[in-house]
Amino acid sequence: MQIVQLLLSLSILVFFHELGHFTFAKLFKTRVEKFYLFFNPWFSLFKFKKGETEYGIGWLPLGGYVKISGMIDESMDKEQLEKPPQPWEFRSKPAWQRLLIMSGGVLVNFILAFVIYMGILFVWGESYLPVNEINKNGLMVDSLGMELGLKNGDKIVSVNDKEIDSYTNIYKELILSDPHKITVERNGIDTSIIITNEQISKVIKHNGPFFTPRLPFVVIGFTDSSVAKNAGLLKGDRIIGLDSIDTEYFDQFKKELANYKNKDVDLKIIRNDIDTMIFALTIPDSGMIGVQLETDILQFYELDTQEYTLAQSIPGGVKKTYNEVGSYLKQLKLVFTPKTKAYKEVGSFITIGKLFPKKWDWQIFWAMTAILSIMLGVINILPIPALDGGHIMFTLYEIIVGKKPSDKFLERAQVVGMVLLFALMILAVGNDLLRHVF
Repeated sequence: MQIVQLLLSLSILVFFHELGHFTFAKLFKTRVEKFYLFFNPWFSLFKFKKGETEYGIGWLPLGGYVKISGMIDESMDKEQLEKPPQPWEFRSKPAWQRLLIMSGGVLVNFILAFVIYMGILFVWGESYLPVNEINKNGLMVDSLGMELGLKNGDKIVSVNDKEIDSYTNIYKELILSDPHKITVERNGIDTSIIITNEQISKVIKHNGPFFTPRLPFVVIGFTDSSVAKNAGLLKGDRIIGLDSIDTEYFDQFKKELANYKNKDVDLKIIRNDIDTMIFALTIPDSGMIGVQLETDILQFYELDTQEYTLAQSIPGGVKKTYNEVGSYLKQLKLVFTPKTKAYKEVGSFITIGKLFPKKWDWQIFWAMTAILSIMLGVINILPIPALDGGHIMFTLYEIIVGKKPSDKFLERAQVVGMVLLFALMILAVGNDLLRHVF
């Protein structure tokens, strides 16, 4: 199901990206020789010709392409370029038209993201977990969070001196924006914690979040050898005490339980949200009582949902697109900051595919497609030869300087760009293989 969602999402993105190039090319009467969804080395899954253009579907889902006459691209068709320029060729068109042809794919990617976000806001609205809601109980911190300086029960005041409204935005702001500063309220006093780039590398590599909303200890299941089950606990019981010690939250219970291996203890629980009961049991060598904790935060915290009319969804979609573009640019900056070692977390289609849910969910599918559309747009606009951004850069140079780079220079630049892209692809695929295969 994840693979199906990934392929459908990529098909939509690639089709509209190439359609952007195709539309501007046709608008300026430039010949398009091929329009392909996915690459087709050696053979195509499907193709037909209409007019001057061959349309087809390739078998390699790493992108797509339109082959425009008279343009130096990944096909490296030098034979065509050795002939005199023809009126229908890309190289014969004015610089401003060539600029729009090359910008068309990226422009459509950003427009597509906006349209998707507008639709998501109009149909589903926007739900988020407010920081004020989780601050009722504070944070539950794992070992990495404690190493960074956080403590159980801390309440979020600000991140990088900004008030944050949404729980998910805490991580985004903390990791992607300098100086990686988080201010918490601890025992009634504001405490600021600076996280270094070296520590950010640990955060990025960490398996999951290093803090979550604090959770009460509600039992949802038992292991086969559970001493708690044998003592009489039931699903739905909430553990609130260990001997004479109050343990309102799971982190408190876990901390105290470590001191009771091979000892008799009394567990205080609340059943059916009414009855307080005591159960005696002996903690085994493992220091575990054999219960499963309710980890669904929505069982204890309420989401805020903002609904949008069609008119409201338009500026909402613009704002969402703008924010996500900025966020992805910050992610790229992080990747190229050596001290963070974020480049080790760059992934390919395996990583992207795992971001889709295992069960079909249209809201998540479209949200993922919008994000991928922004990623595709931002990556393609980077001033790297072989990408749209490289062609745009050289065309802007021509417009400013008044002189077009030679075809020989553009050929060599294209080769350099392709080498860089292959190197990036090898890095991404290699990281995925190390993470998910070996």
